[in-house]
Amino acid sequence: MQEYKFETLQLHAGQEQPDPTTDARAVPIYATTSYVFKDSKTAAGRFALTESGNIYTRLMNPTNDVFEKRIAALESGAAALATASGSAAITYAVQNIATVGDHIVSSTNLYGGTFNLFANTLPEQGLTTTFVDPSDPDNFEKAIKPNTKLLYAETLGNPNSDVIDIEAIAYTVNC
Repeated sequence: MQEYKFETLQLHAGQEQPDPTTDARAVPIYATTSYVFKDSKTAAGRFALTESGNIYTRLMNPTNDVFEKRIAALESGAAALATASGSAAITYAVQNIATVGDHIVSSTNLYGGTFNLFANTLPEQGLTTTFVDPSDPDNFEKAIKPNTKLLYAETLGNPNSDVIDIEAIAYTVNC
């Protein structure tokens, strides 16, 4: 892709050309759940992930595809994944890093759904979490175990919107 400035990426990344069907400059909203396959071979190839193309909106949607490409471009990432909620994004991220027998260190000032995920749901999947007061960066390092796979904190804590000092925590843990 051509080197664009940040402002241009915000508008055009993921859809450098107009929509091929309508010539629309803005990304069309495809409010569909399913797609038609030209034949069974095409369907088989798409479901086997050996052929690119739309299968089912939960897996891929042209509107989401542009959004994901745009976010990846803005963050200089290889790819991005759109989820239905922040809770889904947190769950995907954690389960991508940690598995059965692993440990998480998390700040205590969390959205209630995240606290519930760490305190109740993930233990059922074999993951444990130690919750620490984030006001003292040393608390994160003290809670790290040999099986710790990630440190988790929300930049604006809940319920008080307290700002976590990520730089201090990173410094403390890396020293």
